[in-house]
Amino acid sequence: MITVGIVGGTGYTGVELLRILLVHPEVTVTVITSRAEAGQRVDSLYPNLRGFCELEFSEPEVERLAACQVLFFATPHGVAQGMMAELWRSDARIIDLSADFRIRDIALWEHWYDQPHACPELVAEAVYGLPERNREKIKAARLVACPGCYPTAVQLGFMPLLEAGLVQSDSLIANAVSGVSGAGRQAKIANLFAEMGESFKAYGAPGHRHAPEIVQELKGMAGEDIGLTFIPHLAPMVRGIHATLYARLRSDHDNLQALYERRYSDEAFVDMLPPGSHPETRSVRGSNLCRLAVHRQPGSDTVVVLSVIDNLAKGASTQAVQNMNIMFACDESTALHTPALLP
Repeated sequence: MITVGIVGGTGYTGVELLRILLVHPEVTVTVITSRAEAGQRVDSLYPNLRGFCELEFSEPEVERLAACQVLFFATPHGVAQGMMAELWRSDARIIDLSADFRIRDIALWEHWYDQPHACPELVAEAVYGLPERNREKIKAARLVACPGCYPTAVQLGFMPLLEAGLVQSDSLIANAVSGVSGAGRQAKIANLFAEMGESFKAYGAPGHRHAPEIVQELKGMAGEDIGLTFIPHLAPMVRGIHATLYARLRSDHDNLQALYERRYSDEAFVDMLPPGSHPETRSVRGSNLCRLAVHRQPGSDTVVVLSVIDNLAKGASTQAVQNMNIMFACDESTALHTPALLP
């Protein structure tokens, strides 16, 4: 059995991670931490886990965490890097769901996250955990930087086009919509039902911290510089991301559908929908799936890609478990091959 520790278990991604790992046949969760809730039973805070989990939250003690084979960090930005130097001396493999090790340019990370990086020497050690692109590197990784939710939806949508060199990479556009759980489990007036219900808005139009992560990875796919306009939006739903992506073709291409079907034919968690489809966020709720559709309007040289994921699942916790499965040579679909929740 793989012994697992979860650092930061009280947020939405932490409890989603625990929910999945509790039914993983090759995993034993031995520790889940929370400074604020230390000593409290997990199922008293999350009653959906009653009968599945008898753990108590504990303080994040390095010695106890270091005894685990794999550690998941479901913590705010800055926490993982602050503990990494001590944990690196252990044999634990680490999957970080925060942004601490996603961006390879340290100065750029410090600009967007407004704090000095506490562990810059390990940034080069981190493997970016998008399985559909980096599966072989993930297998041997000691530290995996799990992608952000917006970046996952955007990258999976653009990837076939950029890898094939079919589109102009200097004028990509991504309009992406998230549910309110993307802001985390925290008390903010803007997240109250009375504030965000029956409303829809863009935010981060002058620049968003996920943009440099997306650009970094798209540049690697294209093999050249990227020009990206990325605008996030907030919708009155709990969970889900819908990304509408636009790219201009370099030359005519008569079968974009076949391109996408070939690229993702062996990917268990990318579902390329039939021509003319419009994927819905509810069709992936609670699942590790990304559902895609590609369109081109008559007489236009613009490709439109629609990409939907669950921000707490494929955009965070289930993707983290997918990475763990790869790292420990488990079947990649273990504990993840479940249908979405409807309604």
